[in-house]
Amino acid sequence: MEWANDKSKGGVLAHLERLETQMSRSCKNLEDPPRETAESDLGTKIHKLRCLRDKLRAEVKQRQARIKASTANAEPDQTLEISEQEAVGGKEENMKAILQAYRFTGLSGKRTSRGVCVCISTAFEGNLLDSYFVDLVIQKPLRIHHHSVPVFIPLEEISAKYLQTNIQHFLFCLCEYLNAYAGRKYQADQLQRDFAAFLAGPLQRNSLCNLLSFTYKVEPQGRSFPFCARLLYKDLTTTLPTDVTITYQGTDASSTSWEEQRASHENLFFTKPLHQVFTSFARNGER
Repeated sequence: MEWANDKSKGGVLAHLERLETQMSRSCKNLEDPPRETAESDLGTKIHKLRCLRDKLRAEVKQRQARIKASTANAEPDQTLEISEQEAVGGKEENMKAILQAYRFTGLSGKRTSRGVCVCISTAFEGNLLDSYFVDLVIQKPLRIHHHSVPVFIPLEEISAKYLQTNIQHFLFCLCEYLNAYAGRKYQADQLQRDFAAFLAGPLQRNSLCNLLSFTYKVEPQGRSFPFCARLLYKDLTTTLPTDVTITYQGTDASSTSWEEQRASHENLFFTKPLHQVFTSFARNGER
């Protein structure tokens, strides 16, 4: 009887142990999902993301195609207007670069509502002289709105050659003409102001100062016969004459000594500015 009871108790305990083991396995399965299920969920997400990527790519291609078609079907006038605006913008940038590069050479400028106003400051031998301005309208074609360039400077000729094709060369060429004119004028003014004692009569010059004629003496207080000088500047971009004619008005004009002196004077006028020539005369007179 006791053995039966022990056997019965053992069966019950074993059954309880089996139930407990099954319960532990069930809890563990709930806490840790099967690996196959997790991999399946991840694959689903990847598939959805790839579908979204393909959809976005398709939308981008469609939008690019519409933009390309719209550009191709643009009106010709509209395209021309854009090209002209780009060209004008390029000219403005080019002008700014030129003014920046030449700011130490007497060329400066400022922006205006129409374009740019360029100021050209002239100088000779380190002396600052007159300034001139050119008001440019930046459009197609470029044009000069207003200026203070003297009428005898060939501004129209320079503009016709270079304004539309090379703005940098246009400004450089105009600077050359203005600086040369200012230099010739400066020399004539210096001669009249500082060496009037050497002149035997008035200094004659034209408005461009490229033709000068005057009579002078080598010794201001002496009784020597005067020389007559005629200086011609054929090249309007230079400050030294291209043709020099010196004649002597003395009674012995054919003598060798006076001919040598005349030739020496010619060489001086060819190679030195006017005021430097008469400075040489003054020093020789002092000696």
